[in-house]
Amino acid sequence: MRVVVVGAGPAGMAAARTAADAGAEVVMVDSEPEAGGQYLRGRARFEHPGVTHLKNTEVWMVEGDSLHLRGPGGARLLRFDALVIATGAYDRPLPFPGWDGPGVITAGAAQALAKQGVTLAGRVIVTGTGPFLLPVATALQDLGSTLVGVYEASSPTRWLREAKAITANRHKIGELASYRKVLPRLETRTAVIAKHGDRVTVAKLDSQWRPISHRTEHADLVCVGYGFLPRTDLLPNASRTHDFLDVDDHQRTSVANVYAAGEVTGIGGADLAEAEGVVAGAAAAGRRPPAKALEAVRRGRLFAAALARAHEVQPGWQTWLHPDTTVCRCEKVRLEDLTDATSMRELKLTSRVALGRCQGRICARNAAELTGVPFDGQRRVIAVPIPLGELAELPEDKS
Repeated sequence: MRVVVVGAGPAGMAAARTAADAGAEVVMVDSEPEAGGQYLRGRARFEHPGVTHLKNTEVWMVEGDSLHLRGPGGARLLRFDALVIATGAYDRPLPFPGWDGPGVITAGAAQALAKQGVTLAGRVIVTGTGPFLLPVATALQDLGSTLVGVYEASSPTRWLREAKAITANRHKIGELASYRKVLPRLETRTAVIAKHGDRVTVAKLDSQWRPISHRTEHADLVCVGYGFLPRTDLLPNASRTHDFLDVDDHQRTSVANVYAAGEVTGIGGADLAEAEGVVAGAAAAGRRPPAKALEAVRRGRLFAAALARAHEVQPGWQTWLHPDTTVCRCEKVRLEDLTDATSMRELKLTSRVALGRCQGRICARNAAELTGVPFDGQRRVIAVPIPLGELAELPEDKS
């Protein structure tokens, strides 16, 4: 049987390796030039004699038991008996006055560049919520940047209610030691709420993230990260909860013969993603998943659920914006341009929000929260931007 894995991060590599070891013919498809995903950034050096690795190749649609691909060899179809979706997630920034100007990037982009040895700026600020802020700040400081501050919008006291998750994942406490150099710069209940030139407005927040006081800092670069949104575009009709794909104990989705692993099912770190990949790869190849991997997934999901609760984005961020604050960078849509729509489709058509190059990956969730319309979870038929000429060249379906 043929198992196709989409994504070559920790989850995708584990799924491909496990399925191949179980005797399946495995094809791993990834849009990057090398395996590793965002976590390893090409440093994985993935090799397995039973896995065909299609690099620089995008999957733009799942149709029945086939994938539509576009890559160095042009457009093609790839059939599968079982499919594993391991496409990961991308940063969620929150807008604020000046976020669309120079000197503001996502935390994920900052980390990716830092892993390539790129020194980004002299004075930097890392702002957002979640433990991901710490490795980003550490990477920037290691490259010689002056760390003005690491601003965590949430309060660490929220973790006091998560004793069960902490106990099951106590090894993660030790990871804090690797970030000891940046911990003195960490401030909680704090966020960047505006940037103009090198002048950055930093606010103390209440429990709902409404500013209660503010001060001015100076920085060349602000790195923003308010968690992650999963890349679930390839399964627009799959069952999901809070944007993440629903899976059973063997990583099966609600779509027949399709499994999911890693951050598309919840944000829990590379170790959880790898364990889910092992489970998904085994199940996709028709084998019983290893008990050790199943237990690792159980523990990891406790942590992922606790992480989501402890660092949940609070509605007070909406008070940071002014009427002329850009919400959609691609289409230059401001807060005051958003209409009284009743659905995401109506909002897109009346304001042009989410109709640009990123197709709403950056702005759609924020626009939905600002207007109160239901967020559709990026349920699009075509998962990635594709030239109309390529669509026109596809053979006509005569059925």
